[in-house]
Amino acid sequence: MNLSSPKPPVTVDIVVYPGFKAMEAIGPMSVFEYANLHLQRRGKAPGYDVRIASHQTGPVRSDTLMSLEATKALNPLALPDNAIIVGARHIQQAMQESAAITDWVASVAPRIKSLTALCSGAFFLAAAGVLDGKRATTHWSVADRLQAEYPAIEVDADAIFIRSDNVWTSAGVTAGIDLALALVEEDYGRDLALEVATEMVVYLKRPGGQSQFSTHLRSERTTRPNIRELQNWILDHLDERLSVSQLAQKAMMSERHFARVFQQEVGLSVQEFIEMCRFERATQLLADLALPLKSVAARACFTDEAHMRRVFMKKLGITPKVYRERFATTGA
Repeated sequence: MNLSSPKPPVTVDIVVYPGFKAMEAIGPMSVFEYANLHLQRRGKAPGYDVRIASHQTGPVRSDTLMSLEATKALNPLALPDNAIIVGARHIQQAMQESAAITDWVASVAPRIKSLTALCSGAFFLAAAGVLDGKRATTHWSVADRLQAEYPAIEVDADAIFIRSDNVWTSAGVTAGIDLALALVEEDYGRDLALEVATEMVVYLKRPGGQSQFSTHLRSERTTRPNIRELQNWILDHLDERLSVSQLAQKAMMSERHFARVFQQEVGLSVQEFIEMCRFERATQLLADLALPLKSVAARACFTDEAHMRRVFMKKLGITPKVYRERFATTGA
């Protein structure tokens, strides 16, 4: 996009309500503020006009000690270019107490340029019917509930953010920053978005999805005690050659029944889960800068370093060496 051509600022309403997640509002707000700052350094006019909106004006308490001042009341006749609805820890309670937001979304959806929901804010869009027939995401902890309550939505629990037509949804908390950077890139180009990401010390596009470190979380979410115990046993025996038949016998099931139950409970096949466990162990070991990659592969129970590299490329699109450079601690 030609940055030299004048254009009016993109109007953005960040929609909050009592109990909203503070970081989900502050993160995107900061992205747009830094975008304005960098445009100003280029001698350009501000690119974003951001307001805090709610069903009524005044201070709105977040999930922390912080409150934000809503200077705009939601009005179907005064639409921004993009309305960004943040999530809440207790989204069902929030939806009951702030039902006016769902009504507002339903009334403006056919006319607004863009609708965005961060984290569990997707439930407001879902209740308004906006996500029907669309692919969407939300925080992994409520993804199953979103799919169960609104089966017309194609829920992708692993995505950081998703755009479907003029509707955007994101995973939890910091993923709102990722989505806001994508909006800046669409509105003003990659160079400006990259400058903002650099200023904020975040990635313009982070590798992987929100499930990339969730092996233990998957274990906690398993409802069958015998499968949960078996997952923990697998974590303790990754150095062994684990077969489906061996694990089925340990679970006291037929091989076919075990494979079906495991997939249903965990959302991964047995071999995919084992690979994920080894991958996660490798990510933890890579934080030790003194440990050679060959040793990391051995301790994570990969066949060899090449095997570990293939898994990292498949899951993140980067090598273990690059992962270490991006994510390892300094040891300070």
